[in-house]
Amino acid sequence: MLIEMTIKGLMVDPVTNMPIVLLRDADNQRVLPIWVGPVEANAIALQVENVAPPRPMTHDLLRNLLTELGATLSRVVISDLRDSTFFAYLELRAGSDVYFVDARPSDALALCLRTRSPIFVDTQVLDRARSVETTTEEVTRERLQKWLESLDPEDLGYKM
Repeated sequence: MLIEMTIKGLMVDPVTNMPIVLLRDADNQRVLPIWVGPVEANAIALQVENVAPPRPMTHDLLRNLLTELGATLSRVVISDLRDSTFFAYLELRAGSDVYFVDARPSDALALCLRTRSPIFVDTQVLDRARSVETTTEEVTRERLQKWLESLDPEDLGYKM
């Protein structure tokens, strides 16, 4: 089953310092974080903030190509999560033909912002991402606990 989601915003992962795109559903019940590269995050941020670059960026070029060829981006689908990697595809329509084009989620999201197309996420992806988040949170909690245990009180500037 597919759930429609929108881009809630961008943030930086404090641990990895990598950009994260946050998707959310209409009811604010589900949030999906997707780690992206800095270049892709910039392309998304420019569009979110309505900043027009002086020359077309790659995603602007793709939108222009679709328009010139008479095709439309019907929707973006985040379709899978394998080995901590998200997979997506573009659903394109040209006349009565429908095309499914494999895409990185970051590129798909940057393009859907430019075409004002909807984003859908497979519920299995949401379920898998939740289990990965839980595992990651547990690892992070364990790491924090070990770090706290290894601290010397003098390092903190507090003496007992």
